[in-house]
Amino acid sequence: MAFMTQVGDTAGVIAPPPLLLAATIVLGLLLDWMVPAYILATLLSWPTRIVIAVILIVPAGFLQFAAMRGFRAAGTRVEPWKPSTALVTGGIFAWLRNPMYVSGAMLLVGLSVLFASDWMLVLTVVFAAVLHYGVVLREERYLEAKFGDDYRRYKASAPRYGIPV
Repeated sequence: MAFMTQVGDTAGVIAPPPLLLAATIVLGLLLDWMVPAYILATLLSWPTRIVIAVILIVPAGFLQFAAMRGFRAAGTRVEPWKPSTALVTGGIFAWLRNPMYVSGAMLLVGLSVLFASDWMLVLTVVFAAVLHYGVVLREERYLEAKFGDDYRRYKASAPRYGIPV
């Protein structure tokens, strides 16, 4: 019976977020090769694309690092498909509840611009929707069931994606 408790002690995300990110990159580049649009390449020069990419990718890396550091300091898992042992509310998590997912979206937009990948940019919207409904909302239900009022108070204090809505 203890085995059943361990198996059920996860958020039940539809897929590992890094896999969703990688699939978006690969599918976007494949579509660019098969059905090129050349919109970003036409609108933005190479130097402009580099600047925009750096502005997006470097902070994305810092968000990712800060989030991973917060999880490790709390002694809990980074992977949302594994059990959580602690609620992380300090550091970057005091400002936004999902810094790793914001980071992933920033990385996708930055790579889309850098590679002039119109399809990757379009698929970033799909990625965000799949991530929201298939990962984030499931994690929130799991964390609320596991940590109760502590998680509800945290939800009230930190916006989901850093945007107070």
